Amino acid sequence: MSSEDALIRWLRGLQPGSGLDRPGDDAAIVGRGAAARALTTDQQVAGVHLPADLDAAVWARRLLAVNLSDLAAMGAQPCAALLTLAVPPGFALRRFLRAAVAACREAGVALAGGDVARSAHAVTTMTLIGRRPRGGRWIPRRAARPGDRLWLASPVGGSAVGQRLVARGARLTPRGVRWSPADPMPGSLRGLAELAVRRHLAPQPQLDLGRWLGTRPRAAAIDVSDGLAADLRRLCAASGVGAVVDAGAIPIDEAARALSPRLAESALDLALGGGEDYSLLFALPPRAAPPPRFGASAIGRIVEARGVRIERDGHRMRVPGGWDHLRRGRARREP
Repeated sequence: MSSEDALIRWLRGLQPGSGLDRPGDDAAIVGRGAAARALTTDQQVAGVHLPADLDAAVWARRLLAVNLSDLAAMGAQPCAALLTLAVPPGFALRRFLRAAVAACREAGVALAGGDVARSAHAVTTMTLIGRRPRGGRWIPRRAARPGDRLWLASPVGGSAVGQRLVARGARLTPRGVRWSPADPMPGSLRGLAELAVRRHLAPQPQLDLGRWLGTRPRAAAIDVSDGLAADLRRLCAASGVGAVVDAGAIPIDEAARALSPRLAESALDLALGGGEDYSLLFALPPRAAPPPRFGASAIGRIVEARGVRIERDGHRMRVPGGWDHLRRGRARREP
């Protein structure tokens, strides 16, 4: 398959009438009524998502966080998890499991079971199960309508900076960020650089906002994991609409603004195409707005014409393609 989206479309064709609701959302909805559950799964692979020498406790907490973010985008309350591990000799398995159990407990999640095997490199997978909160509803991607306003829950681009710093040898430990001697960070930038590494390795899922969205009469949402532009395209495709975004309204992480010259990348490109910010991107009717406590920013609007248009001072910009594992990196830019 040429892309993740193409693979999903192909899989849909293999099981028409399966009874599973909302294929392609951040989680699958299984069952009906009060018995319905949201199921999601995500994996972290050494050398792909994370460096093989990352502290096992940091790894475990990140694995849970990225799964929680999927449930946040659905308005779900997490309740149980399954954990599957394939790890090499020398992997700090007990440290990983202690951190996983502690993180699950903090999130109100029961670690209900799983499997473990040996492997040449670490592959960690979590399946998370969520329920619909009382008085709430599931949040689909397909509910956006022309005229809706687009909102972004938190600044983006910081995780992309963190990913690049991790690739250069930075590591997050329980004691803080450790820098590689080969790429020392100047003292004037160290605070923001540490923030970026934490953004990447310790994302904060926005469960409270997701639950609030689930109380709205209508909302569409997605978590920004593959890049703001790419995930906005997915939300629009699911709803059969398009979007116009004001580049100047996008909240760009301060670390991306400060460190982009050092990385020889533009802060806006990091924000649009970097990925793994795990911020919620959502559409609400034009007169609706999230409470100020969530700190969300209005960045654009939903339109009838298909496609995503990013504008700056009235001029259309080229859009970064975002991350796609089946393409082994960034998808192509779109005009």
